[in-house]
Amino acid sequence: MEYQAKYITDDIKLSCYDDKFFKSDIMFEHHMLVWFLSGQTKIVQADATYLFKKGDIFLIPRNQLATIINYPENGEPHQTVVMHLTSARLRDFYAKVTTASNPVGVQKIYRYSNHPLLESFLSSVVPYFDLQSLPENIASLKITEAISILRSIDPGIDNVLANFEEPGKVDLARFMDQHFMFNLPLEKFSYLTGRSLTTFKRDFNKIFRTTPQRWLTQKRLELAHYQFVEKNKKPIDVCYEVGFENLSHFSFAFKKHFGYSPTQLIGNLAR
Repeated sequence: MEYQAKYITDDIKLSCYDDKFFKSDIMFEHHMLVWFLSGQTKIVQADATYLFKKGDIFLIPRNQLATIINYPENGEPHQTVVMHLTSARLRDFYAKVTTASNPVGVQKIYRYSNHPLLESFLSSVVPYFDLQSLPENIASLKITEAISILRSIDPGIDNVLANFEEPGKVDLARFMDQHFMFNLPLEKFSYLTGRSLTTFKRDFNKIFRTTPQRWLTQKRLELAHYQFVEKNKKPIDVCYEVGFENLSHFSFAFKKHFGYSPTQLIGNLAR
């Protein structure tokens, strides 16, 4: 996979992957406004799966866990315009406006596909990538414009953008049951559950009576089995959606746990 990114500021970039398969489990540090120029991406979250294609515009709130899967399509590169809406810039913006918002953490992705106002604005950013840089005052105006447009087309977005709270201590068992399929470092899980890494491991052992890695592997394999039996999904799709990094490792772990391979299971189900 060859990845290229053109930055006109630290917070505005043109992201481009070759027309190849790519998968990553990530946590978004900033709100991200994304406009698809070409390619196709599946974003899998705990309770929803999204498919984005050319022309789609969406906002991903910060501190979200997601599996990103880029698929080849028609020989075109996977290309997006990405704008980070950082907490620092949002604090500056909201210090100057009055809102009736009730900031809450909303666990979803916001679609604004083909909205003419956003599409026109994002199109105006593209020519700047040929300049390789953008004066800070103009960059700041562009990000302010993006926030203003989002507020004008989505009256409830203040509840997301004006929420500056860090993750607090949450029910660990419930959180892990909802997010075990994301293959992230334990440090990320501990942060999102409002714990230090040491406290996370201690609390985890008290609840589950095993190590996080053993529990995560078992849960992912059990989910994979369910996806095969109940959803009729293919091994290549199940592998990446349940938190494994490659198909051969997934197949090996699956057979070791259940005594038969995914292919054998699918063959038996087809009879």
